[in-house]
Amino acid sequence: MPNLDTLIKRLPKCELHIHIEGSLEPELMFALARRNGIRLPYPSVDALRQAYRFGNLQDFLNLYYQGMSVLITEQDFYDLAWAYLEHAHADNVRHVEMFFDPQGHTSRGIPFATVIEGLHRAIGDAGRKLGVQASLIMCFLRHLDEADAERTLDAALAFKDRIVGVGLDSSEAGHPPSKFKHVFSRARDAGFFLSAHAGEEGPPSYVWEALDVLGVARIDHGNRSLEDEILVGRLARDQVPLTMCPLSNLRLRVVDDLRHHPLRRMMQPELSRGLGGVGARTPGNCSDRAQWDQCIADDGAREGQGLGRRRSRFGRERVTPQRPGPIAVMLTAKSRLGSKFSAEK
Repeated sequence: MPNLDTLIKRLPKCELHIHIEGSLEPELMFALARRNGIRLPYPSVDALRQAYRFGNLQDFLNLYYQGMSVLITEQDFYDLAWAYLEHAHADNVRHVEMFFDPQGHTSRGIPFATVIEGLHRAIGDAGRKLGVQASLIMCFLRHLDEADAERTLDAALAFKDRIVGVGLDSSEAGHPPSKFKHVFSRARDAGFFLSAHAGEEGPPSYVWEALDVLGVARIDHGNRSLEDEILVGRLARDQVPLTMCPLSNLRLRVVDDLRHHPLRRMMQPELSRGLGGVGARTPGNCSDRAQWDQCIADDGAREGQGLGRRRSRFGRERVTPQRPGPIAVMLTAKSRLGSKFSAEK
């Protein structure tokens, strides 16, 4: 039997929670800055890496949006996505659901078409050359108002064949999901899959709102759901998947130790059988690869150690070779965006 690290590395995987702008690594950020004549407030790649020490989510977001400033041309967005997809391929990732934040670009005068054309072209090349299938989920920035989100949705409708879903991200505290009720209703009517970041730093009520006001089919994060037993019952009854990111939460001080992460509790049999398969549909995702300086295989190994999982959680209980299609670390079912999912033996 291979050891756990080797097993995780070999497993075909899905990455369901990756913010593509957050995958921009320091070397590429500097290369794009040079190409576009942009001066960064860091003297070197090493100095930029030192900035990746965050006290909270907002510290991270400040650097996240600063990194976007080097993304100007269609080729920049292609290079961003291609660099991530090459890393994904090296980690034996077969399927990716990629968040992107168009408002972070259109607010700088970058046309929506420039963003989508570059990302989509990289996704097409990755499918043909690397065997990695990827989809795009467009997120609204929750610190902006709903009118701005409405304009973003208007722009996205012309590219509906290239965007499979709509999500909600950025600063959670003080920005409840209900703020975006109408634009999510429009997105649902347009046929988009709906998900939302909720319950990472925000209270359980944000998860309720994402479910009942926005009508999402998936919760991204959802850490604080365990604070509300009735909410846990709802998630279990309706089989709502959660995409959780334990190492991201550790780096952003959402938890002070992986041993205290709610995933440890959610992986208990009485919950993992119910919570949309929290144990079954919750991969250890990178969230923002460059900022964590690791990949999904590293995540799986470190989370396994930090959360105290037994080998059997990855073996007899969770890895089912008889099932068709790629399986991720702790993933035994297809994503709810399964229409884009490649069924391979």
